[in-house]
Amino acid sequence: MNSTQTMQEIKKAQHIAVMRTNSGEEFTEIANTIIDEGLNVIEVTLTTPDAMEVISTLAKREDALVGAGTVLDSVSARTAILNGADFIVSPAFDIETAKIANLYDVPYVPGVMTVKEMIEAMQYGCKVLKLFPATQFSPKAIKDFKGPLPHVEIIPTGGVGKDNHTEWLDAGSFAVGIGSEITKIYQQQGKSALVDYVKAIKSEV
Repeated sequence: MNSTQTMQEIKKAQHIAVMRTNSGEEFTEIANTIIDEGLNVIEVTLTTPDAMEVISTLAKREDALVGAGTVLDSVSARTAILNGADFIVSPAFDIETAKIANLYDVPYVPGVMTVKEMIEAMQYGCKVLKLFPATQFSPKAIKDFKGPLPHVEIIPTGGVGKDNHTEWLDAGSFAVGIGSEITKIYQQQGKSALVDYVKAIKSEV
C-alpha cells in the first residue's frame, strides 16, 4: 500500500487509536480487541515497552493499519517502517523524518500548533498534519486554519474522545486521534466494557 492509499484508508476509518500502556503485551491485547470491533487504525506510541515488537506483531493482521507514534527521529522512523509501520506520527515536525518517510513512500503526520509550523511541514511533503495537543483548540479551529491554508488536512489528537469526536469530524477534520479513554476503560472496567465503548464510537459516525 502506498502513501496515498494509506491516507485514504485512514480518512475512511475516521479514528486513529493512539494508546500508551505500561507493557507491550497489554497494548497488543487492547489493540486486538478494538481491531476485532472495527476500530482498526492503530498508532503504537514508541514510549510503549517493546514498541517495535508490537508493531511487527500487529502489522501481520490484514484487517488493520498500524503506525508508529511519538517518533522523535529518523532512525526510529526507519526502524518502525522496517518492522511494518504503515504510517509515522511525531509530536512535532522533523525534516530528516520527513525525508525517510518520503523515501519509503510512507505517510508522515507531524504534530503542529501554528500556521507557520503547518507551512513548514507541507513544504516537505506532509499532506496531513496532527493538531496537537487538541485540548488547546476548539473544533472551529479547523475552519480557521483552512482559511489561509484551504488544502491542509488536520487530525486533532489529545483530548479527543467519545464526548467530542463527532464535533471535530463534523468541523472538517481528516480523522481524529483517540486513545486515553480506550486504555482507561480497559484497565478499569475490562474487555467487555471496551467492546461496548468501541461500538458506541463507531455508531456515532
